[in-house]
Amino acid sequence: MSADYPTLARTIAALTAGETDEVALMATLACEIHHADERFDWTGFYRVTEPEILKIGPYQGGHGCLVIPFSRGVCGAAARARRTQLVPDVEAFAGHIACASTTRSELVIPVFGAGGRLIGVLDIDSNQPDAFTQEDAQALEGILHATFGAL
Repeated sequence: MSADYPTLARTIAALTAGETDEVALMATLACEIHHADERFDWTGFYRVTEPEILKIGPYQGGHGCLVIPFSRGVCGAAARARRTQLVPDVEAFAGHIACASTTRSELVIPVFGAGGRLIGVLDIDSNQPDAFTQEDAQALEGILHATFGAL
């Protein structure tokens, strides 16, 4: 099963219409995105809680790392660079943090609120190597912008 992004975007828009609480939105997106595609082994958010620090937010899957500094891992790189990180092989990513030993590839997308304020990152892990595409990244970036862009 591969994600049907147009349907996923419509479903998320309907479920989140009028909601402004970031954590409630993250919880809904984590659930909907996680169950939209069998490649997604862990799906969740890391929130910016203080300067240069990400803390775990709503997620689906096994346990995640609790705290990730901007200086470490794929999530830290996405937050630091404010750019999507598409990593086909986590073992080849310098500084990868192994929150789960089964993770083989990762897609991390920065989440921005109004005015470009960095809220956190969406982290999607797969137990399959090279699981993610630019299409995945672009579709999810659009969903995140539509959901959080006005907050």
